[in-house]
Amino acid sequence: MDIPIGSSEMTPEEVVAACREAAVRLVRFLYCDNGGVIRGKATHVEGLARRIREGMALNLALQAMNSLDQLQAVEGMGCVGELRLVPDPTTFTVLPYAPNTAAMLVDHVRLDGAPYEAGPRNFLKRMSERLADHGMVLSCAVENEFSLARRAEGGFMPIDEGVANSTVRMTNAQDVIDGIVEALEKQGIQVEEYLPELGHGQQELSVTPRPAVPAADTQVMVRDTIRGVATRFGLAASLAPKPWPDQAGNGAHIHLSLWDSAVERNLFHDPSGRFGLSSTAERFIAGILDHLPGLLGLTAPSFNSYQRLEPQHWSSAFACWGPDNREAAIRVPSTHRHRAEASTNLEYKPADASCNPYLALGGLIAAGIDGIERGLEPPAPVAVDPAALSDEERRLNRVQRYPSTLEAALNELATDSVLCDALGDLMVRSYLAVRRSEWEAYSQADEGFQFRGHFLKY
Repeated sequence: MDIPIGSSEMTPEEVVAACREAAVRLVRFLYCDNGGVIRGKATHVEGLARRIREGMALNLALQAMNSLDQLQAVEGMGCVGELRLVPDPTTFTVLPYAPNTAAMLVDHVRLDGAPYEAGPRNFLKRMSERLADHGMVLSCAVENEFSLARRAEGGFMPIDEGVANSTVRMTNAQDVIDGIVEALEKQGIQVEEYLPELGHGQQELSVTPRPAVPAADTQVMVRDTIRGVATRFGLAASLAPKPWPDQAGNGAHIHLSLWDSAVERNLFHDPSGRFGLSSTAERFIAGILDHLPGLLGLTAPSFNSYQRLEPQHWSSAFACWGPDNREAAIRVPSTHRHRAEASTNLEYKPADASCNPYLALGGLIAAGIDGIERGLEPPAPVAVDPAALSDEERRLNRVQRYPSTLEAALNELATDSVLCDALGDLMVRSYLAVRRSEWEAYSQADEGFQFRGHFLKY
């Protein structure tokens, strides 16, 4: 039985029945933590109905654990205290790449049933509710790049050394890519496009857009599916921002648009506007650019991220926007003929799979809403490579090089009152503690440790 993510509400008994029909023994309760690592616990099907209602116990300290499994000192997140991982039955899916196993995404819930303040999925729900107060819903999807590799000489080497978009490289990877696409389809996740990308062994895969929370749920499952299927083929799949120092980096570009929740109208689309964009879209852009230095702490939040975000690498390195400009932080993609409204969207480029998608999307919503509510106007669009502009031209066009280290981005996040207020005190304190500890650990280590430390975590 193929149960897609986002299927209609199921009772605990219906979930158990679906498990029995699919011969499922273990069900994973999955979440993404402050270090961007997908973690979870599993329950046997015999206790599943009870645990759907009650949740599974989790120590409060786990949200203060960094990606090196080093526990950070965060008040309220120590050895004493528990919360519950409460699954969302609408996310139930049988895992095609894990024998007799299913999964659900969870919310972090306090013992009294209240949403946990440092629960990432709870944060994105709150931001989606803020949009709903404006009659809006975010439609978004992530375009993931990842690298396929074989184990060799104590490390990993790419599966090929071909060129971008070549059919030779499509053929080299065809079996594992077909397995990934099939596994995603069985989970109700529809692939839109695939190509072999620039880097050796590098692939790119995009999926169809969904509302914010289901989109973040989907991103968690896409990451796990890519790696799970690759493992079954005897390969390693890395979504790390920079898997090898001499190869292209892996982005997780976020495509997004705002829709009127009542009449299903794309609020970013205006045929008479600049590049077909509405004033709402331009204010959303302005909000993101205004908060971009701090946003990077959420969307590009690993030490490894900043080895990808370099000028003239098509990953973006400057706070600017422009039509089909792949060096801009925000690209306005050209629309498709006969589908102008449906295809009007923004591409946010400085994001990668080391981020927690719930925090990244929630941060983008908070920044965009701020731009809309304050009526911000974006700077002039940039239609050239911003690195090619002189310092004076960049100054006149309000084009700024954004933080080039994780440390700098986290410092910007810590002083961004809009983002911090949206996240809430406990989330901010725990998140900054985790990510700052990672910066300190990796900045003091050698290059080999840094690349090994990120390769298989993301």
